[in-house]
Amino acid sequence: MILSRDEYNHFMKFFNTFYGLLSLLFKLGLLLLIALIFYVSIPIKTMSTVTLPQGSVTKIIEHLKSEGYTLTVIDKYILVVLGQPKSGTLQIGEGSMNRIDFLLKLTNAKEAIDVITLIPGETRSIFLEELSKTYKLDIKKLESFYDEFSPYKEAGIIPDTYHLSKNINEENLIKILINQSEKRYEQLAIEAFKKYDKKEWLRILIIASVIQKEAANNEEMPVVASVIYNRLKIGMALQMDGTLNYGKYSHVKITPERIRTDKSGFNTYVNKGLPPYPVCSVSTEAIKAALNPKKTNHLYFMKNKDGVHDFTDSYQEHLENINRAR
Repeated sequence: MILSRDEYNHFMKFFNTFYGLLSLLFKLGLLLLIALIFYVSIPIKTMSTVTLPQGSVTKIIEHLKSEGYTLTVIDKYILVVLGQPKSGTLQIGEGSMNRIDFLLKLTNAKEAIDVITLIPGETRSIFLEELSKTYKLDIKKLESFYDEFSPYKEAGIIPDTYHLSKNINEENLIKILINQSEKRYEQLAIEAFKKYDKKEWLRILIIASVIQKEAANNEEMPVVASVIYNRLKIGMALQMDGTLNYGKYSHVKITPERIRTDKSGFNTYVNKGLPPYPVCSVSTEAIKAALNPKKTNHLYFMKNKDGVHDFTDSYQEHLENINRAR
C-alpha cells in the first residue's frame, strides 16, 4: 500500500499525537505509582489492639477514623484490593508501621485474647469479683448471667484456663465459661452414670467441693472422700472446716468463734449431712474422687507437720494424733 504525501503527513501527525499521549499517560502513571508508593509507606501510629465492627470496608474505615487513625478514601480502595477486614478485636501491635502493613494487618491479624484462669477451690463470688476488677466488667451483670445460665449456685464453672476474645461482654463471657463446663460435666456424668441428671450431679459436686477444700493434694482426695461417705453412712456430722469456706469466706481462716456463730447450712459442725450446695469450684480430680472413693473405715483425719493428713478409724486414734501434734 502506497500513501500519498498528504496521507503520510496526516498519519505521522496522528502517530506523533498518539505517541505523545502514551508518553504523557506513562509519565502520569509513573508519577501516580511513585505517589502511591510514598503514600503507603507513610507510618501510622498503632495501638496494641484494634476493634473492628462487622460491615463494609467503608464502615470499617470510618470507624478507624473515629478512633484516631489517619486514613483517607485511598485506604478504602487499597483495602478493597487486599481483602475483607476481620471483625472483632485484633492483635495489631503498639508502635508504628507503614500504611500498607497496617491495612494488611486488618485482614490477617490474629484475634486478641484474654487468658482467664479459675483455680480449683475458688468460689464463684471471689472469681467473678476478680473478673470484674481485672477486665472492668459489671459485677452485677456477671452475677445475673451466672444465675441465668448455670444450674448450680456454685461450681457451675469448672477450674481451667480459658482463652476468650478481648473486650468480650459479660453475657458472652459467662455463657462460654458455663457452656464449656456443662459439656465437661455431661461427659463425666455419662462415663459414671450413663446419663447426666443434674439433681444427681449436684450431690457429686457438693461432695467434690468438700473434698477440694479438705484434701492436701490430689492423692489424698479419694481417702478424704471415703471419710465423707463413711460419716454420711452412719449419720455422723461431717465437722469439716472447709465447708465454712463458702462464698466470700473462701480464704478466711476458720476459728472456734466462726463455728459457734455461723448459722448457715454450710456449718457441718452443727448440721448433719451435706451443705445445701457446693462450697467452691471443683477440679476433675475432686469429682473423680467423689465418684470413686477409696474403700476405708476412716472417720477422722488431721493435718500433720508435713502438711498432709493422718487418717484414723477411731476417735481415740484421732486424739493421739492431736496430742502428738501439740
